[in-house]
Amino acid sequence: MVHLKRDFQKLVDRGGAAREYGELGLGVVSILFHEWHLFRGGGSRAALRRELEPLRDLMRGWLGEGARCPDAKAAALCGNLLDVEPALWTFLYHEGVEPTNNHIERLLRPGVLWRKNAFGCHSEAGCRFVERILTAVQTLRLQQRPVLEFLQQSLAAHRNGHPAPSLLPGQ
Repeated sequence: MVHLKRDFQKLVDRGGAAREYGELGLGVVSILFHEWHLFRGGGSRAALRRELEPLRDLMRGWLGEGARCPDAKAAALCGNLLDVEPALWTFLYHEGVEPTNNHIERLLRPGVLWRKNAFGCHSEAGCRFVERILTAVQTLRLQQRPVLEFLQQSLAAHRNGHPAPSLLPGQ
């Protein structure tokens, strides 16, 4: 939803027919995050749903209208959002899901910085290695397991023809 705020602001800035849909979107984002912060401060998920489900229904309605907007960019944004609308509200129904992707972005940041500093990969095999090593490192960090120990065990297993250690906890 955070990225949507930027998209809705662009519609407001375009003016004309797009402005209305941008303003509606900014209103939804504002209310949504107000309610989310109340929930995070100790509110219940039931109260969050009670407050946001009517907003969701309202948004679905104006997205449908917006998909027919004469402004092509507004129509495209509204149509695209309508296509993924159920996914936008997953956080209402599933514990541990947030309306932002901040957590995932923080996890991906080291890989993005590495790619920027190393100028990317120069071979298909190199790209596969980077994908796998960065995935293993982040997985181990999330599990609070020692990265170097796992890598050492992996190399020893490979050299001795043994199965690699598992990234799955408890296996």
